[in-house]
Amino acid sequence: MSRDAERPEPTNPIDEFLRKDRIPHIWCSGCGIGVVVSSFADALRKSNLDLNKVAIVSGIGCTGRVAGYVKLDSFHSTHGRPIPFATGLKLANPDLKVVVFSGDGDIFGIGGNHFIHAARRNMDMVVICVNNFNYAMTGGQVAATTPIDANLSTAPFGNFEHPFSLPYLADACGASYVARWTCLHIRRVTQSMQEALSRKGFSLIEVIAPCVTLYARRNRLGDGLNLLKYYYDNSVIQHGADTRTIEISYQSKMVCGKFVDREKPTFLESMNTHMKKSLGDKYVPYGE
Repeated sequence: MSRDAERPEPTNPIDEFLRKDRIPHIWCSGCGIGVVVSSFADALRKSNLDLNKVAIVSGIGCTGRVAGYVKLDSFHSTHGRPIPFATGLKLANPDLKVVVFSGDGDIFGIGGNHFIHAARRNMDMVVICVNNFNYAMTGGQVAATTPIDANLSTAPFGNFEHPFSLPYLADACGASYVARWTCLHIRRVTQSMQEALSRKGFSLIEVIAPCVTLYARRNRLGDGLNLLKYYYDNSVIQHGADTRTIEISYQSKMVCGKFVDREKPTFLESMNTHMKKSLGDKYVPYGE
């Protein structure tokens, strides 16, 4: 028997969390989405969660394809609707750990109103948003997060619409956990995902990963390696920073870190407490 025959077949520690039959993926070379998926798989591995009780929901867009590559109970919902879909899953089966994994256009553009109210209610779910600053799958149009002065297909002379600051929006709406990183901060992204998966309440993790094919090309920012170097040179980690002060401007410093981590009753806990107070022993707490 040859030495090659004696060697075990090499495996990746996150293989069991991915649908290998669907690889290779559809994302462009240099795109940061795949890196964020790897961090998520690693967070699942380290969290030791029962994968039979974890569900992932995505919407439409480049990041919306994530649900098809992760080996969980996966749901690919309509544009802007992953959060209400995830809300239904959580209320129908409170034992589930529900994760929404989609892009800024899907969650905050088309689906912005759903995000606001899920955060307000403190629905028990984890929202992972890969922010690429544009509607990448449909031609690179201006999105709700496009920095002022950035050049896109619907803003050939530069964007003039003021963008959302996602951590500020989440904080103001009542989210219990809010963090922002870039796709360069692989270990920190994984750690934030572990923290969010282990706690109750509404969590938002924003990961900055500008589109290399449309956003970076139109703005002459180079390839994926150039973008990673930019993150390295311009990311400033400030845990606990005031979310009112951390908006992202075009090609400026980006404040990253864990900004919000507070304990508060989830939607179901608030409902059960209120109904118990109103109905007394007649009320059987939902989900218990």
